[in-house]
Amino acid sequence: MSDSNPLLALRDQIDALDLQIMQAISDRARCAKQVAEVKKQQGDSAYYKPEREAQVLRQIMEQNNGPLDNEEMARLFRQIMSACLALEQPVKVAFLGPEGTFTQEAALKHFGDSAISVPMAAIDEVFRDVLAGSCHYGVVPVENSTEGVISHTLDSFIDSSLKICGEVELRIHQNLLIGPNTNKDNITRVYSHAQSLAQCRQWLNSHLPNVERVAVSSNAEAAKRVQGEWNSAAIAGDMSCQLYGLEKLNDKIEDNPDNSTRFLIIGREEVPPSGDDRTSIVVSVQNKTGALHDLLEPFRRKNVDMTRLESRPSRSSKWSYVFFIDFAGHINDAPVAAVLEELSSGVADLKVLGSYPRAVL
Repeated sequence: MSDSNPLLALRDQIDALDLQIMQAISDRARCAKQVAEVKKQQGDSAYYKPEREAQVLRQIMEQNNGPLDNEEMARLFRQIMSACLALEQPVKVAFLGPEGTFTQEAALKHFGDSAISVPMAAIDEVFRDVLAGSCHYGVVPVENSTEGVISHTLDSFIDSSLKICGEVELRIHQNLLIGPNTNKDNITRVYSHAQSLAQCRQWLNSHLPNVERVAVSSNAEAAKRVQGEWNSAAIAGDMSCQLYGLEKLNDKIEDNPDNSTRFLIIGREEVPPSGDDRTSIVVSVQNKTGALHDLLEPFRRKNVDMTRLESRPSRSSKWSYVFFIDFAGHINDAPVAAVLEELSSGVADLKVLGSYPRAVL
């Protein structure tokens, strides 16, 4: 039959390929279990290796010949790797909750759906949970392309011994959501996180100018509130919409179509080089003329690319500041090591927050 019907022939071919794919995934899973046994024999308790996973995903994207694009192919392998890792030991990840937030979406994007995600009520609770060992890693937002840095996250690093182990970038699409009892023609209140309200300011001014804007702890909290109210709406993402059974009244209402948020992965161990890394440090400088110039000059001379510079008021001295700096490279790289050595001798205090793989997806 399939010889005379090209559609049936193609379906037969797909069935055969599906069987090959399933067998290959099973072989990979068995190999992952063997890796776990070897690590156990060698006394290595760290099943998740951020640098190794970044290398694998980059290799997949480099060797991909289509027709699926590189990111789509990498996302498929991300899920396969997550499922295989769960056979060794499921990764437990704390995130800024409740369930349905963009931070949870970022956590699952980075670790895959087989990771166990644990919601926390505040950023400092994420730090405490990881430090206590209740979760292997944590995910916290650090900056938005529209609204800038999340100060609470930066401040949490100052007194913490945790390390940055990775990063993930997430395109943020905001939606206007309503509950099953909402009267669409009589919306008088919109709930959302303050950052999301700011990201949709122009849209709200144009479409809902007289509606009260209420800032809550998270977009997921906003979605939960509108479930039982008849006159309110929420601004949140697709995950909250699905999780809380809401209706999408308007989608992609963010003012900037390129709106993205960067999240950091925090853990207790340092990460070896992956080949394409970023380093984050926090520096306290003495309050004197030319202090900022002296801080930046070693990066220029050593040709180390600085990607972010943020200042925060110092807690220890009035009118003094600490600087958070991101730059390309790993602390094991010679140019980076030279910059850090020179900075250490000229600043009041320097703390390396971590060297980690650049975001792949």
